[in-house]
Amino acid sequence: MNTCKLISLAGAFTLATALSACGSTPTHQQVGIGTGAVLGGVAGHVLTDSTIGTVGGAAVGGLIGNEVTKPKK
Repeated sequence: MNTCKLISLAGAFTLATALSACGSTPTHQQVGIGTGAVLGGVAGHVLTDSTIGTVGGAAVGGLIGNEVTKPKK
């Protein structure tokens, strides 16, 4: 359980650091991609308990976050 909390905190810290490093306010889509990646990474780790599962979950979560928040034309 401590490992899951550590990964969640590391993901939240990484997301906060990445978003604060932006020169301007992040777009809705950028926030969606970041949120999806963090949630996907945590879910991938919980389901597979492996590094590959974590990275795969983050990639899939980022793609889903991108599609969900994509601007409508």
